[in-house]
Amino acid sequence: MDHHPLKPSSPVKLQWFVCALASFLGFLFFSYALLSANIRNSATLPSFQHLVSNHAAISPVAEVEYYYSSVVTNKEIRALAPVYNAAVVPLSSSVEGECDVFDGEWVYDEEAYPLYAARQCAFLSGQVNCRRNGRPDSDYQHWRWKPKGCELPRYGGTEMLERWRGKRVVIVGDSLNRNMWESLACILYSSMQHKSRAYVNAKSHEYKMFRAMDYDCTVEFYWSPFLVKLEQRKDHSKVLNLDELPDTAQRWIGADVMVFNSGHWWTHRGKMRAWDWYERRGRAAEMGEYEAFNRAFRTWARWVGQSVDTAHTRVFFRSISPEHKLENWCYNQTTPFTNETYKQYFPRTMISVVERNIQKMRNKVKYLNITHLSEYRKDAHTSVYTTRQGNLLTLDQQRQPNLYADCSHWCLPGLPDTWNVLLFASLMGTPSNVS
Repeated sequence: MDHHPLKPSSPVKLQWFVCALASFLGFLFFSYALLSANIRNSATLPSFQHLVSNHAAISPVAEVEYYYSSVVTNKEIRALAPVYNAAVVPLSSSVEGECDVFDGEWVYDEEAYPLYAARQCAFLSGQVNCRRNGRPDSDYQHWRWKPKGCELPRYGGTEMLERWRGKRVVIVGDSLNRNMWESLACILYSSMQHKSRAYVNAKSHEYKMFRAMDYDCTVEFYWSPFLVKLEQRKDHSKVLNLDELPDTAQRWIGADVMVFNSGHWWTHRGKMRAWDWYERRGRAAEMGEYEAFNRAFRTWARWVGQSVDTAHTRVFFRSISPEHKLENWCYNQTTPFTNETYKQYFPRTMISVVERNIQKMRNKVKYLNITHLSEYRKDAHTSVYTTRQGNLLTLDQQRQPNLYADCSHWCLPGLPDTWNVLLFASLMGTPSNVS
């Protein structure tokens, strides 16, 4: 008669049964633990659809970092567009114990500002010399940026020249960075005691230079609105090469300070568009402007990593300079916004591309985040007090602001002076918090 497997009279079979039971219980425990971990992970890393539908509680910058490991696709950008339009978390330059100089408010200060008078700066272009062009008000010149929790020192041209003795500053980008170059050159030039010791080359559209000879200080501007190479072929077609920087890039190398920007030219449509097609890896490429901008930005970022000695050169990327159009029209405005109810029409997705890529550069580039503070300044644009194709607007053209008002560029003296003060503050060290 065979023994029953559960009877103690069969020690071998009993031992086998105990081992089998232990293995089965262990399998159940492991399965339960794995299922719990998956549930927790699914809550931490939601699906793409869940993320879009619940964007209010999630950082858009973090979303891009997770979903766009290499490139931004047009399909995903369209899906995420509502996310970025709802909120963009800006990169902050502050760390614990320091003040974020890009977060604050505008304070009217007639004593400290402007930092210079337009008449002191003979090379100031007609495009931005609003008072000379007939602007009747001047309050836009007297606003001072005050960060929350600290005081921003009032840096003047004399201190900048002393700190930049023997230094070379290079500013690269579009006409908004040219706006910044004019501002910086005027700040420095107006403070020089012997102005005959300054050399200024401001005639060229693509290259400008200011040099203070007694200080051996040079400030240059290079025209490069895309940061990558735009070339005209023999058939007169214009090709934007997303893999290559312009030929002038070799001349940027060796500067002590570099300031780059890009963005506005990527949004141009129709006759305003500067290129006929994109080129990548030697072949024509079809893609949307956001993906093209992302690829171009990554090309520039690689160039910085490979060609710029960041131990010697301080590299900055100036954020998007906002426009004021439609409901926020700049025409006939004399005071800044005092609240944040304004609408910003520049593509937030493009801003996120910049911020995501800068985050990946591991502190090789400092983000000069002037977008938000500039959004308040609907009053500071050149509007109808400017030039068109080098000629001052006629009275008849000034009476047609819907056609001729420039709500992109800024009057000088004016807002870009604050950009340069913030640039200098970032070089000198962020002020400590004030309790």
